[in-house]
Amino acid sequence: MGMWSKAAEMAGKAPPERNRYVDFLRALSIMAVVVGHWLVAAPYMKDGAVEGGHLLGILPWTQWLTWGFQVMPLFFCVGGFSNGVSWAATRAKGGTFSDWFGGRVQRLINPVMPLFLVWSVIAIAGTTLGIEREVVKMAAQLALIPVWFLAVYLIVSALVPFTHAAWQRWGMGSFWALVSGAVLVDWLSIGLGIPVVNWLNFLFVWLAIHQLGYAWQEGRFRQPLIWGLVSLAVLSALVRFGPYPVAMIGVPGNDLSNSMPPTLALLALGNMQIGLALALEPVMRRLLGTAWLWTATVLVNGMIMTVYLWHLTAFVLVMVAAWLMGGVGLDVAPGSADWWLARPVWFALYIAVTLPLIAIFSPFERMGSAAKNGELKQVPHWRLILGLGLICLGLTLTAAISIASPEGVTGLRIWVVALPFIGAALVGFGPAYTLAKRFDR
Repeated sequence: MGMWSKAAEMAGKAPPERNRYVDFLRALSIMAVVVGHWLVAAPYMKDGAVEGGHLLGILPWTQWLTWGFQVMPLFFCVGGFSNGVSWAATRAKGGTFSDWFGGRVQRLINPVMPLFLVWSVIAIAGTTLGIEREVVKMAAQLALIPVWFLAVYLIVSALVPFTHAAWQRWGMGSFWALVSGAVLVDWLSIGLGIPVVNWLNFLFVWLAIHQLGYAWQEGRFRQPLIWGLVSLAVLSALVRFGPYPVAMIGVPGNDLSNSMPPTLALLALGNMQIGLALALEPVMRRLLGTAWLWTATVLVNGMIMTVYLWHLTAFVLVMVAAWLMGGVGLDVAPGSADWWLARPVWFALYIAVTLPLIAIFSPFERMGSAAKNGELKQVPHWRLILGLGLICLGLTLTAAISIASPEGVTGLRIWVVALPFIGAALVGFGPAYTLAKRFDR
């Protein structure tokens, strides 16, 4: 049975009360990120070497495009909707946080494990073959950048019992409290120049957006079009009169990034996107009643983490192939007319390399049998917390400093690679699960 047929079969089994627009927005947000990454990276040949060009720095006008391509806020809002439903269902059945969160971690981290292993082998092989270590490090870091998002999302998910309880008690007041926290953090960090405090906005901004998912799920998100337009006005004012850059992602050379860590401008962008997206919900839910669109949505959602995690590996592989062939196609100046005309060809190559990666690694995304069979139940909270900390630390360091090392025999930061695996074992799955169980006795 082909992938489309399997997706069609699953689509037909969806209960009629399911909000299909939630699944559509999840798929749309990840695919927009993939396209954005493929577009913004603009390497080119200079003096026989590959230079890592960045389209937003080369063509400043393209920074406005990030208002449409930086759609992680939509993903976090969808996460709030789904987490609210599943957490409420778990509590209604008498389940525990261990039941719920252990399964969540497994579904998110399972697809990451083969990615880490493959790039560990590439880093070691590249070092052994004498490839310049900085080149290996740059390639590994570029390919593994997407994992930073999982670290943030896991932390946001771990706080669901608290954020959902806050929503149940205070409603939109819990959202505005988090917005106030984001305002305070930006005032302290940007206005007063206090260092480090801006990293708190990883919590305030993403949790605020996550709260809107609860509002949507309970039908308490009123007047979404007005909400979106007002948020657009706020965002425009912040960019026009405030210190915030136009780009909603980091741009080389800019002192301030709206995403690392997130700022009030990114929060306003998220509110704008959510408002406009929910204004379209009635129309889109009718369209999703058609078999082909709903089947396509189910198909993408069935491999969504694989696509997200491996799309930059495909990009790197295509770039390496072009470089090995003498830099074919890389002699065009980024941002020129010829460069834009060549984008469809390059995108076709990225897709062609991504498809076999999906075929090989998407089964890891569907490995949820342990959670379904109850093997993750009753994991002590200390193990959940410690495991979560190790996983998130490993993912963060991978994106920040790369698993490839400029020193050592192997050329690999083995300790960075090991952190997510050890954390997964503590949470209750992974290669070292048996060891963790023995340790807990």
